[in-house]
Amino acid sequence: MASTVQEDASTRTQQSPLARQRAKEQGEDTAKTEWFPLGYKEGFSQWWAGLTPAVTEHRVLSFIPYLQSAPTQMQTGLTTGAESPDAANGSEESESEFPDVKPVTSTSTNDPYGPRIWKSELVKLSGRNRALNEFSIERVGENAEHNLVMLHGYGAGLGFFYRNFEPLSRRHGWRLYSLDLLGMGRSSRPRFRIDAKDHDGKIREAENWFVDALEEWRVARGLSTFTLLGHSLGGYLAVAYALKYPGHLDKLILASPVGVPEDPSAVAAALPDPDDATAAAPPDAASDERQAAGARRRPRWLTYLWDANISPFSLVRWAGPLGPRLVSGWTSRRFAHLPADEFQALHDYSYSLFRQKGSGEYALAYILTPGVFARSPLIRRIRGVGRQDVVREDGSEREKGLPVVFLYGDHDWMDVKGGFDAKDILDEEKKAVTEGLSVQEQAKDNGSARVVIIDKAGHHVYLDNPNRFNHIVEEEMEGVERRARRAAREKAK
Repeated sequence: MASTVQEDASTRTQQSPLARQRAKEQGEDTAKTEWFPLGYKEGFSQWWAGLTPAVTEHRVLSFIPYLQSAPTQMQTGLTTGAESPDAANGSEESESEFPDVKPVTSTSTNDPYGPRIWKSELVKLSGRNRALNEFSIERVGENAEHNLVMLHGYGAGLGFFYRNFEPLSRRHGWRLYSLDLLGMGRSSRPRFRIDAKDHDGKIREAENWFVDALEEWRVARGLSTFTLLGHSLGGYLAVAYALKYPGHLDKLILASPVGVPEDPSAVAAALPDPDDATAAAPPDAASDERQAAGARRRPRWLTYLWDANISPFSLVRWAGPLGPRLVSGWTSRRFAHLPADEFQALHDYSYSLFRQKGSGEYALAYILTPGVFARSPLIRRIRGVGRQDVVREDGSEREKGLPVVFLYGDHDWMDVKGGFDAKDILDEEKKAVTEGLSVQEQAKDNGSARVVIIDKAGHHVYLDNPNRFNHIVEEEMEGVERRARRAAREKAK
């Protein structure tokens, strides 16, 4: 059972990844389970089949209950028209404009929580080869007063939330959106480049690559405010968005966010040369090792690859027929607890994304170090969340706080202490801002912070224990509704 807990050393005890633990309990060959569970023949067959991200995303979304047919917009951000095998293998770089493509929609059948419309669309942004892959759900005949936007983690895609879409879209008065980050998933993959020359400027430019695209999408969708849920890197970017574009969020839900705690060596570490080959290592693989080894130094080869900006995704692309086997080491640790057909669908989906042309992945080395500490840690900046000046046509005003919720798994490799430290800072800031105000004025401040530990879950809290995760998020959605009703009553007085 999930609960809000006080800081305790036991909550930061890191446990073995689920697949590895189950293998130990069953007496399996753990080395094989961890590294190469997929055979050569199966791996070659998958490489030869060359399934596109559209096909594999469609299969994952097909597991959503009540759907008549999973909607999948076959136009992706990789190429125009059909996805070519060359492009899928990362050998092409398309800078072409996207043709006008109609969204693909589907409806629910025998839906006890419907009727609902499910839609897949490629939302074009300004500039060349810039578009976000969007999956949305809206309730038929209802006026959506609130919006929930979901962002995935590094190198992943919106399909990873397939166990959350249906339960979270049951709530009346809400519209749900899930996006592939720019340069990841099935969003467009423009060339990533850094033009800034100074250290801090490079970090901001890497963050802005993603958050500027999110803001442009918000404007295109005409959303005044929304609740933003981000997992891992998506959580980090959600905070970056809240700081750069204040006044548009109702709540922040950060699911095992990366980059919260501070490591002085990470802050001072040199950044990669922008002229180097651009790629980056995923936080999961690097951080599992860091947590297992404690404070020991990073392997020299990993630091070298990180500084050269060479990622496992590059290795997957270079490995050819061996690529599926490399990916299976990661998917077996993350998804082996799922039913066999869902596990296979997620493995195929992951491989189809990992082998695409590199783009957004190259930003990671400018945001994190090899030890998966942020170069500009959120703990230094979290105080400003919900406390920025908002410029409007009739003048400017100061934000009056923002609810922030941190979610961690009970055997999460992410440092839970970072969430507690951030909560303390947010609580201190609210106390300082509201001190001396009347009780009525204090009640108007919306700032709050909460840390929740979800049992039977690791880093992928939304997938490891989806029932509990969905319940907690729905509670937070209900909180947004209550706050909106209070504000309406105050305005009516």
